[in-house]
Amino acid sequence: MQFSDIIGQEFIKKHLTACVDGNRVAHAQLFLGKSGSGVLPMAIAFAQYLICSNTNGENAGGPVACNAKFKHLSHPDLHFAFPVATTENVKKHPVSTHFLKEWGAFVAKNPYASLYEWHQHIGIEKKQGQIGVDEALDVVKKLSLKSYEGGYKVMIIWMAEKMNTAAANKLLKLIEEPPNRTVFILVAEDEDRIIDTIKSRCQLLQFPALGETAIEEALLANTDCNKALAKKTAHQANGDYNKAVQLLGHEGEDEEFETWFIAWVRAAFKAKGNKKAILELISWSEQIAGKGRETQKNFLDYCVDFFRQALMLNYKADSLVYLQPQTKFDLAKFAPFVHGNNIEAIVTELQDAAYHIERNGNAKIILTDLSIKLTRLLHRKTA
Repeated sequence: MQFSDIIGQEFIKKHLTACVDGNRVAHAQLFLGKSGSGVLPMAIAFAQYLICSNTNGENAGGPVACNAKFKHLSHPDLHFAFPVATTENVKKHPVSTHFLKEWGAFVAKNPYASLYEWHQHIGIEKKQGQIGVDEALDVVKKLSLKSYEGGYKVMIIWMAEKMNTAAANKLLKLIEEPPNRTVFILVAEDEDRIIDTIKSRCQLLQFPALGETAIEEALLANTDCNKALAKKTAHQANGDYNKAVQLLGHEGEDEEFETWFIAWVRAAFKAKGNKKAILELISWSEQIAGKGRETQKNFLDYCVDFFRQALMLNYKADSLVYLQPQTKFDLAKFAPFVHGNNIEAIVTELQDAAYHIERNGNAKIILTDLSIKLTRLLHRKTA
């Protein structure tokens, strides 16, 4: 992975290469940011720079054979851990080692892709992938071996917030005192879901959202869209390159989520004193409850974003509004119903619902309860 291929984040590139050149590499680092901001490709490029002893701020200058192995993520001193679950081929004790072929194809296709897309890639979108204690034991085993080339070993833990407590506790001592010339790179989106004892042992590096100009230039270089479309898409992407690519190709879950959302709020508007509409909401809840838990959680996150965008439009912060519904739904007409007197409660209810779903609550009951609460909140007056 070449640093020059990574979109934006120039300051972080210079910081990481300067640390290696100056022999000031922290043994445990936390790369924090959305997948679409480039955290994973940066982690891989940094690992390559470190392991191959490259020079001059780019992944070149070191041994040719070493750099060549990184093209297929096949270097024996580069290790990965990521969320997995049982599949038709892996019936029990799933660990990342069982999915390395799929992982290589996934990263090669789009290193900016999301966790949900990874779940889809390996067919576990109806489950909740995690980094469990079996994975932790596998990590300990891998890192107990000597370096293949006598230099650094790097362990990249992608979506580190998916480590359960048992796995985190198992890895704690190793992260605190790793073997000689071993570097941990934890890649995460949600800092709050990583236990404090792990975080306190890592050097934090925060990745900001990508700038619109950087996304626009990347779209022009990597796709066949014209400048006007690239500019519009970059604005809608809200700093997420992966989302920009999905918008161009009309792919991803957002289109389906928008359909669900519109059906939901329309039923909620009608439901006040309307028994038939209440039955509509219950039917809607049953439909969404039939989806996988990861899909449900992603949808609720999408709803939070939709309501916040409506609030921005209502308060005339048009420059911050990047959401453009793909259907005939008029965001401008919906916006007045989202205001300072209900937005906090709406977001709280959505986040609480996602929390309970993640902890294996009954999705139908949770979503029905949420729908009834939404009906009341949408009819709440501004003051």
